[in-house]
Amino acid sequence: RDTIFVGSKPVMNYVLAVVTQFNEGSNSVILRARGKAISRAVDAAEIVRNRFVPGSIVKDIQISTEEIENYNNEKTNVSIIEIFIEKGE
Repeated sequence: RDTIFVGSKPVMNYVLAVVTQFNEGSNSVILRARGKAISRAVDAAEIVRNRFVPGSIVKDIQISTEEIENYNNEKTNVSIIEIFIEKGE
């Protein structure tokens, strides 16, 4: 599956990545983000759905928590979201 990891770049970079995947023949794309990037992933999904790929739908959204070690070797929980977008007909 085509997964796009959302980080700290501008939202339009991720929108372009999704549109590019659809133009290359992919029927579904996953936007995956952790922590502070979650809102950026949601924004990218909505921009794709409303402006760039009319008819595309958010098929599923999965949320979870991952335990990671920070730079002090302390364990912290980080939220994760995966947004499954399908290309419309």
